[in-house]
Amino acid sequence: MAITKEQILAAADQIAALGQRPTLEAVRQIVGGSYTTISPVLNEWKARQKEAAAPLREPAPQAVGDRLAEVGADIWTMALGLANTRLAAEREALEKARAEMEAAQVEAAELADKLAGEVEALQFRLSSIEAAEQASRTEVDELRAKLTAAQEQGHTAEARAVEIERRAGELRMELDRAHQDADQERQEASKAREDAARLAGQLQAHQEQTAAILARLALPAETTRKSKVKLP
Repeated sequence: MAITKEQILAAADQIAALGQRPTLEAVRQIVGGSYTTISPVLNEWKARQKEAAAPLREPAPQAVGDRLAEVGADIWTMALGLANTRLAAEREALEKARAEMEAAQVEAAELADKLAGEVEALQFRLSSIEAAEQASRTEVDELRAKLTAAQEQGHTAEARAVEIERRAGELRMELDRAHQDADQERQEASKAREDAARLAGQLQAHQEQTAAILARLALPAETTRKSKVKLP
């Protein structure tokens, strides 16, 4: 809702009644609105206060006029003319200074409104940055937790790999021993076959010698057959 001129003037009167100097910010704290709206009305209020405080310009008292009428009514007229001329010049200078001050105040009010808008924009941007920073911190914490879990899994996998490697080494050693045992058994089997073949040869030779002896002795054939030893 837009503020009215009467509200601004009433706020200025209220501040002045408290013994304080009405300013743009003080009035704005009471009625709200923008500086550009408050500034011209507040300048008008200040101008009224100055006019109310200005000394009264009255004609000379009757007693003085009567006493001076004889000696210098023209002098009084000249003095009034000079005073009015000086007062007009002072008023002109005052109006010029007031106009310049009002222009400066309007410019300052516009600048204040612009700065207030920029401050609000910066505050909004700051809030957005803080929210993004908080989100980034949360994401970093999540990533750290995932990294810690991955490192723990890596340590576990590394320990399992070491255990598997150790077990594989043991299995390789057992396999080597099995190969060695198998080679030894093959060597022993080969030697046993060689011994069996040698014994078979010796038995064959012995049988042949026995058969030759029996033949020379002309033993019956049946006896010779029973005395033969069968090879395994």
